Amino acid sequence: MSRLGTLGARLYRGEVGYDFIGKRKIWYGISILITITAIVGLAVSGLNMGIEFKGGAVFTTPKTSVTVAEAEDLATEASGHQAIVQKLGNGGLRIQITEVDTAKSDEIKNKLSKDLDVPAEKIAADLVGPSWGEQIANKAWTGLGVFMVLVVIYLAIAFEWRMAIAALVALIHDITITVGIYALVGFEVTPGTVIGLLTILGYSLYDTVVVFDSLRESTQDITKQTRWTYSEIANRSINGTLVRSINTTVVALLPVAGLLFIGGGVLGAGMLNDISLSLFVGLAAGAYSSIFIATPLVADLKERDPQMKALKKRVLAKRAAAAAKGESAEDDPSDDGFPQDAAPAAAVVGQRQQPPRGHGRTPGKRR
Repeated sequence: MSRLGTLGARLYRGEVGYDFIGKRKIWYGISILITITAIVGLAVSGLNMGIEFKGGAVFTTPKTSVTVAEAEDLATEASGHQAIVQKLGNGGLRIQITEVDTAKSDEIKNKLSKDLDVPAEKIAADLVGPSWGEQIANKAWTGLGVFMVLVVIYLAIAFEWRMAIAALVALIHDITITVGIYALVGFEVTPGTVIGLLTILGYSLYDTVVVFDSLRESTQDITKQTRWTYSEIANRSINGTLVRSINTTVVALLPVAGLLFIGGGVLGAGMLNDISLSLFVGLAAGAYSSIFIATPLVADLKERDPQMKALKKRVLAKRAAAAAKGESAEDDPSDDGFPQDAAPAAAVVGQRQQPPRGHGRTPGKRR
């Protein structure tokens, strides 16, 4: 087995761990930097809105020998506006021109018929009004707002308000990065993009809720022990679900990567780019935020609670006293009632501490 496979197996069995919570300031800094870059790209470049949002005409031609580059020049000259041309599977062309009305559409159609040497009656022309795209955008924003509100309410009831806030921040983080990438790359924003954007929110929440559920179970009766702080147990929860998060994310990314890089890039099916890019970036950002943003943020908020502050003081005091005696505070059997899976991961990759078992019984004897 490779070293990577061995590490993955040890992670899955809980034999090694990584201090995600302890290095949270690094993750926060990386996320802030990426988010600022996305916002700057959005402010400078803006989004390349599709015809569905700006209005215009779409011309579909039968099979022709004219190349995409030549068709773009001809369509731009005929309309006076920048044209977007895509090659179709049957050898025809899809020519998209914004800000075109009905009268102008007929004129452009006749001009394209002569330039492309295609009969005018075989060129299909579809007009799209900007009001239709505006309705789509408004409904998308409404759906996004309702989704956010329901998520916050559900998580606040099922878990607690701190987790609801952390999940909301992670969702906003994912949306901002995805939209910023679209602005930087210049891909066209279509209704498919909106669908992909709304879809990734569910994937983002999935990994976050899995970690939150593990954290909730591990922190039951946390104040009744003095071994671990809340942050340390949160770190254990991340490590315990890390392999599952990686597996689900990779499995989801593979087919999306096929659509984006093979379908849109190699095969030239540009219409796949609008939805596949949002899915690809959103899935990756969602997996990142659930591990490096949501749970560390919950730990930060929770550590401000007076009970958690008092617990942290007791834990540190006990460790200091044990260190002075040359003992390990983690070997104290007085806290054996605390759940075994609440033990935190090691600060760095290495062997995790396992509490002693048996509660003082002599092996082989019964009472």
